[in-house]
Amino acid sequence: MARHRAFPVLRSLWWLAAAMCALLLGGCATGPQANPSDPFEPFNRQMYGFNDAVDRAVLKPVAIAYRDATPDMARTGVRNFFANLGDAWSFVNNVLQLKPQAASESFIRFNVNTLFGLGGLLDIASEMDIDRHKQDFGQTLARWGVPSGPYLVLPILGPSTVRDTAALPVDAQGDLLSQVHDIPVRNSIFVLRGVDTRANLLRAGDVLDDAALDRYSFTRDVYLQLRKGGPKSASGGDGEVPEEDAK
Repeated sequence: MARHRAFPVLRSLWWLAAAMCALLLGGCATGPQANPSDPFEPFNRQMYGFNDAVDRAVLKPVAIAYRDATPDMARTGVRNFFANLGDAWSFVNNVLQLKPQAASESFIRFNVNTLFGLGGLLDIASEMDIDRHKQDFGQTLARWGVPSGPYLVLPILGPSTVRDTAALPVDAQGDLLSQVHDIPVRNSIFVLRGVDTRANLLRAGDVLDDAALDRYSFTRDVYLQLRKGGPKSASGGDGEVPEEDAK
């Protein structure tokens, strides 16, 4: 029974990322010119370089092969399926953030797409103009005043913050895929999600390669801005509520 409840490989990576950061950050030098939001920049740049090497050697080639071999309709269905699973966890976080409209729309989205969209392969809810309100536990912590803390680059997982890293185990437990007890099947689905996510970022990666003089700084600044950008940002908002809204 315990083996069937074990975290899959990607969940273990999350724990490993948090442990590595806890061990390594204490030894990072932070000069007087350090970015206030990135006091661990020396460590972060090294980790960024490691992630970039892994991406160029393994992740990007696999994502390109997946994109080229899989019809657009099939990739859209895969993307919709995983986004629909995310709506369930977004519902929980919107409830925790006391956002009744966002919670109700997340609840409706999940049920409509699951029941009438072939388990989420079709995004019927978007065609009905029901908005997606993507939220995670890091954003929920932000909603209740937990500061983001310094910027971190995690192994494999990439950009994060201290707060968002601390929230990862909770997000892992809230992921519906963690309830799949067949470990080989569950791990295969996690791998598919990772490959599909990377394939969806191929075009953005090409733009980044062409536009950014310092890819590390550009990635950091965009990530932090998206996490602070509110509900209309590309990431779905950070939940870091302005003072007048938090009162």
